[in-house]
Amino acid sequence: MDLRLTQARASAAERDAVDRLLGPSENGAVAEHFTDAGHAARGRRHLLLPALHAVQEEIGWISPGALNYVSLRLSVPPADAYGVATFYAMFSTEPRAPRVVHVCDDIACGANGGEHLAAALTAELGAEGHGEEVCWVRSPCLGLCERAPAVLLQRTAEPDYSLAPASVEATLAAASGGGPGASGADGAFSDTSVSVPQTPGGNADLRLLRRVGLVDPTSLDDYRAHGGYRALRRAVNVGPSRVIKEMSDSALTGRGGAAFPTGVKWDGVARAPERPHYLVCNADESEPGTFKDRVLLESDPFGLVEAMTIAGYAAGCERGYLYIRGEYPLATRRLANAIEQARRRGYLGPDVMGEGFAFDIELRRGAGAYICGEETALLNSLEGYRGEPRNKPPFPSVSGLFGKPTVINNVETLYNALQIMEGGGPAFASIGGGRSTGPKLFCLSGAVARPGVYEVPFGTTLREVLELAGGLVGETRAILLGGAAGGFVLPDQLDVPLTLEGTREIGATLGSGVIFALDTSADMPDILRRIAAFFRDESCGQCVPCRVGTVRQEEALARLARGTEIGSREQELALLDDLARVMRDASICGLGQTAPAAIQSAISLDLLNRRSNR
Repeated sequence: MDLRLTQARASAAERDAVDRLLGPSENGAVAEHFTDAGHAARGRRHLLLPALHAVQEEIGWISPGALNYVSLRLSVPPADAYGVATFYAMFSTEPRAPRVVHVCDDIACGANGGEHLAAALTAELGAEGHGEEVCWVRSPCLGLCERAPAVLLQRTAEPDYSLAPASVEATLAAASGGGPGASGADGAFSDTSVSVPQTPGGNADLRLLRRVGLVDPTSLDDYRAHGGYRALRRAVNVGPSRVIKEMSDSALTGRGGAAFPTGVKWDGVARAPERPHYLVCNADESEPGTFKDRVLLESDPFGLVEAMTIAGYAAGCERGYLYIRGEYPLATRRLANAIEQARRRGYLGPDVMGEGFAFDIELRRGAGAYICGEETALLNSLEGYRGEPRNKPPFPSVSGLFGKPTVINNVETLYNALQIMEGGGPAFASIGGGRSTGPKLFCLSGAVARPGVYEVPFGTTLREVLELAGGLVGETRAILLGGAAGGFVLPDQLDVPLTLEGTREIGATLGSGVIFALDTSADMPDILRRIAAFFRDESCGQCVPCRVGTVRQEEALARLARGTEIGSREQELALLDDLARVMRDASICGLGQTAPAAIQSAISLDLLNRRSNR
């Protein structure tokens, strides 16, 4: 079978980058054709994304020759490899500068210095995407909203790192080859109180955030000294079935937005007769305004390793995959270190803690695709395909990763398992009530005094959470609740209890835990345009309602903002309503179904007419 994309050949450096990941070629040479296209050869396709990362990081772009070589090594059709390489925003299939500055211009950063940074970089470095040694590009949310504005530095043959808050001077210094500077030697943010204002040096009243700022995130010994691995020890002592009962008794629901009962999910996979079972942690947090998972991963990485081990033990999974978004370089490094230390000390591997069960974790990086936060798109990405959602059913608990029963949970959901195993399911369920039990993390940004991640019991009102953050700044116009796929809340609705049930009663949603405050200086048409542009850019394009609908939605909002309506304003609003109905009813996955949510919410509250008072 001919696996050549073109006549291009990989350079020695490109081959070395791939071979360091995959091991040396069996024949020791670069074959012109691949003769082994059997099951074993095709079974390595899941390494396609890591192989593309290896080339991108070492060379700075993915050439046709490199694609040829990767295709040959993995028995992947060249068209498929090209389709995957061009699917992700962090990969480039065209030559580009060895240093790339990604400037966040999303809802939190855009109006808080992001646009100023973009203008300054244009003046200093040239137009977006151009430059021989350095270039800059616009980026969707980088998950650093509490430190806006933010940039991500992608550097050939060097580690990536984030800079936030990013001044023009610091960004230009980093772009010209300077080190991480204000963010520390490893890209770390030393002052965790900025991201988690509730935990200056630790806070015993908190559960999910209790170790933030208190524990050295690079030390397994320090983690254990602060209660680490007690939850896993209890899980092993009571056995898998009791662990699942505790999870069911807790009434814990998924914290990613869908709110599916976690105990039901674990039990379904544990009972599945087909083997093997897999566990997938969804750490591809990419919703604008969301950064809670990033804070946990950077500050308490061993906690996630322990929580995944508990889930794997309970559901009978011997392998877990941790899929982290590519724009989180510090979290990626700290998780890699935590996994390695846990493996070395016997907390991962063929005989975990000497208790006779096997579980290990493989860390996989995404490459800039919000759609991969959808669970079946994530599975496709892990398997080496484009991150396009699958039709459901079958659900992942029946046929998930590699067609096997799979537990998929997001980061916050898994961290709750530690508290449940330490305190018991009924105690967890006593916090909050109904389908909203336990503590909940919220990401506050925008016009609040102290942006950051806040932990509160379910049932706390929106007003109380805002008071924890020092209150609102300026005269409040609206609160975006639930993220770009959420909706707006007006100032007279701040006493809504933050529960699944409470927010539903006022036509809102908790979504990904975003609370983004807007004062009267905010340009609402611009905010809505940015949200629409985000969904248009992130649509995978697989289904027509989403692929076309997100484009038409952005175009209609742009016409309304410019005052160049086709027909009349009422006709444009009717078009937006029609588009929303089609996307909600006919899109394959949640991206298309929720893409019009915030825009429709704003229109219903007459926020689209309210321009900045500046």
